[in-house]
Amino acid sequence: MSNAPRIVALLPMKAHSQRVPAKNFRDFCGRPLFRWVLDMLLSIEAIDEVVINTDARAELARHGLTEGGRVRIRDRRADLCGDTVSMNRILADDVARVPADLYLMTHTTNPLLRRETVTGALAAYGRARARGTADSLFTVTKVQTRFYRADASPVNHDPANLVQTQDLEPWFEENSNLYLFTPESFAATGARIGAAPMLHETDPAHSIDIDTPGDWDLAEIAARARRLREAVGA
Repeated sequence: MSNAPRIVALLPMKAHSQRVPAKNFRDFCGRPLFRWVLDMLLSIEAIDEVVINTDARAELARHGLTEGGRVRIRDRRADLCGDTVSMNRILADDVARVPADLYLMTHTTNPLLRRETVTGALAAYGRARARGTADSLFTVTKVQTRFYRADASPVNHDPANLVQTQDLEPWFEENSNLYLFTPESFAATGARIGAAPMLHETDPAHSIDIDTPGDWDLAEIAARARRLREAVGA
């Protein structure tokens, strides 16, 4: 009998998109956008189930995806539909109805998210939990640059004493690529980020989150560049 934790990936998906119309189903380098992350998750044996909480079951079926195997499609409750509903409310509905030892949450809008990034995060989180130093994990992009407030006052540097940007204190941007949490950590905060989270830094080239038409174009360029590198063995 295996002692491995039951890992459930949560992949919420909605039919409507404000800035990039129907982006989850739009062709991205030869496949519907949602397939990139879904197929990557299904390639990881440690993930027991992928749960898609959605108001677009029929649209998924039109693109060849129906429930079965390791994929569960949950119809989103009417009160959880809409652009202003907090993602934590949607996750709470999944957590309450889909048991797991560990939840992995990501978005279909992260098509460049790599398998190695996910497995690396799972391993790092497992070590941290064993040490008792973290109850959850989220991915970040490290930023070392000079920030200003709207009133032109400096945030993290002294304009009169310029230092190289690589010597500035690093800041970390939540990049929405990946979250790991347990039922207990979610219950403690009501959120995907627990009371004692750990940061997991990811490569900016693999961390593009498609939110605008410009993001879409940038992600397509990056995806094509990756394919070219793989084709030549670089």
